[in-house]
Amino acid sequence: MLELNGVIVINKPQNMTSHDVVAILRRKLKTKKIGHTGTLDPMATGVLPICIGKATKIVDFLMDRKKGYACEMVLGSSTDTQDQWGTVIEHSDQPLPSKHEILNAIQSFIGEIDQIPPMYSALKVGGEKLVDLARQGIVIEREPRKRTIYSIDSIVIDGAIIRFEVICAKGTYIRTLCHDIGSVLGCYGHMTQLNRILSEPFDIQQAIELEALNADNVHEYIIDIEKALSWLPSVFVSAQAKLEMQINNGVKVDLSEFMREKSRQSLYKIYVNNHFRGIGEWSPTGLYMKKILTD
Repeated sequence: MLELNGVIVINKPQNMTSHDVVAILRRKLKTKKIGHTGTLDPMATGVLPICIGKATKIVDFLMDRKKGYACEMVLGSSTDTQDQWGTVIEHSDQPLPSKHEILNAIQSFIGEIDQIPPMYSALKVGGEKLVDLARQGIVIEREPRKRTIYSIDSIVIDGAIIRFEVICAKGTYIRTLCHDIGSVLGCYGHMTQLNRILSEPFDIQQAIELEALNADNVHEYIIDIEKALSWLPSVFVSAQAKLEMQINNGVKVDLSEFMREKSRQSLYKIYVNNHFRGIGEWSPTGLYMKKILTD
C-alpha cells in the first residue's frame, strides 16, 4: 500500500467520539500517524476532517478555520448538558414568544459574543476536565470567552422547535448558543440536533460515510496536503541549488523577495522551483518557512 499523506473528510456518525473515528481509521488503514482537526460531541454528526501521515503537521492550521452547523433546538426547558441528552433542570409554562421576538433574539447573537463554556465539556480547568467534575456533581465558575458568530441563516420556527444554520469561529459551543437564546427569550431552551456542515475548507458534500471507507478505496477520497490548504495564497521561489539546500535543511532564509502582492498575509503556501514544499509565515522581518510538508 502506498504511503498515505492527506486529509479524509468523514461524515461522523452519532454516538461516536472523534477519537473513536480515529481509532477505527487506524485499524482500517493500518497507519498510526493520524489525527482529527477538532472534536465533535458524540451526539453530533457531520464533517470531521482526519489528517493522515505528513498531513498531521497541518492539524493546527485546519483547526483555526471557520465552522458551520445545521442545528435544531427546542424552547421551554433547559438541561444540565444544554442538549436533549441531559437531564431537564428548568421548565417554563409561559406562552412561547412570538416569531418576531424569537428572530430578534437569535439575530442578536451575530457578531462577537461572550460565551461561558458548559460544564459538560472537555475543557480543562486546573488540569481537570469540566465534564469529569460535572459528573461528580461539581459546578465551578467559568470565565466567559470571546467567540464570533459570523452568520445565522435558514431560520425555521415551528412552534417550540427552531432550526437554523450558523457559521462561527472555532471553539464556539452551539448547545450553549441554544441555551443562551432560550435565556434571552426568558423561556429556556436546549439543543436537540447538531450536524456540522462545514469545517473550512471542507463541507458536508465532501464527507464520506465511515463504513464506506477502506484500505482499497481510500485513495479515491484522500485530499492532498496542497489542496487541503487551498485558502492560503502562494509564493513561488526560484531557487538556485544553495538556496534550495538551505530551505531543505531548515535554515531560516528570508523569502520575501519572491512575494508579488503588496499585502502581507500571515501564512503562505511556498513553492520551490514550482514544487509545493510547505507553509511559510510572514513576520516583520520577512517571510520564513514554518512547516516543510513535502520531500
